[in-house]
Amino acid sequence: MRDFSDAAFSPEAIDVMTSALERAVANLPEPVSTTQVNLLAESILRSAKSGESDVAVLERLALLELQITLR
Repeated sequence: MRDFSDAAFSPEAIDVMTSALERAVANLPEPVSTTQVNLLAESILRSAKSGESDVAVLERLALLELQITLR
């Protein structure tokens, strides 16, 4: 996982990111790999760090990025 040590998030933002990750993982076919979860999490962290705060948008961006990365 990339280094996000310079990022700081409010408790509300963490709740939003957690929900986005859970929703994104739920959309993946079983079995879900650790690599897939890590890529989703990194995408959500990057998007949230850049200011995105909508759960659905974070989820969609992460799933799209995962799809592009794994090709």
